[in-house]
Amino acid sequence: MKILHLDSNDPVLLEQLKMYGFKNDEDYTSSKSEIQKIISKYDGIVIRSRFKIDKEFINAASKLKFIARVGAGLESIDITYAEKKGIQLISAPEGNRNAVGEHTLAMLLSLFNNLNKADKEIREGQWNREANRGVELDGKTVGIIGYGNMGKAFAKKISGFDCTVLCYDIKEDVGDRNATQVSLKTIQETADLLSIHTPWTPLTDRMVNLEFINSFKKPFWLLNTARGKSVVTEDLVSALQSGKIIGAGLDVLEFEKLSFESLFDASEIPPALKTLLTMENVILSPHVAGWTVESKKKLAQVVVDKIVQNFQKKIKK
Repeated sequence: MKILHLDSNDPVLLEQLKMYGFKNDEDYTSSKSEIQKIISKYDGIVIRSRFKIDKEFINAASKLKFIARVGAGLESIDITYAEKKGIQLISAPEGNRNAVGEHTLAMLLSLFNNLNKADKEIREGQWNREANRGVELDGKTVGIIGYGNMGKAFAKKISGFDCTVLCYDIKEDVGDRNATQVSLKTIQETADLLSIHTPWTPLTDRMVNLEFINSFKKPFWLLNTARGKSVVTEDLVSALQSGKIIGAGLDVLEFEKLSFESLFDASEIPPALKTLLTMENVILSPHVAGWTVESKKKLAQVVVDKIVQNFQKKIKK
């Protein structure tokens, strides 16, 4: 089988696929239209988020048996049409779930203890102890929306803290010893902290809006290490200004490019985002929650394992 690799990844990906008898071609620079002209030669594609794989591209890929994304989500692919054409879709949420869990916890603890703010102030010659008095996770109720690989990883990380962890998911019976599955209403009535771990779908698009936020009984903290388009920035800013949201940790932003590799030009920054960027009770990172040294290799290994499991038997050395 011939596989076209459209993004560079950990070397284990190419090395092991070659060992298993696959033929690997790499093209990390050609335009989408150029790739589309040659894609009919390939049985498989390995991609991160370089460009959207749409209906037109899929139609050109007449031999395609699978599309593998070295990442957790598949939103850059026309899933419905690909499945209609009998193309198997492969993703690797198992590969970076631990990284996401750790990053989410890091954001939470930094927010609760004003670490970013305090660090900045000290570097500016300020020694503000009372203004940087923190709060503890102990005794808090944590709500998790989306209890798949990422949500479970975060729940496991906070299982050592003396807090109550609740989860909500559209799938039934996903709760475990680290989180009790409840209704969304229960989370909105009890949570002190909300962490988002959902894929980007029509159901989650702009999910965290003013109506959603105001449904919470108490002021709460918000963490989003999932997808930026699930949170309406303008409504988030309004809630931060009113105190309905106490603070936010955001690894993703509504205005990210589809490739996740860039955000915007300075001249394009929307007013709400400009305000968000000035807020001391907001911590931001550039979509790197699942982007660790270890997860790079793990993601590649998961993709190899799934391709081999579905399309080839191991060739003996």
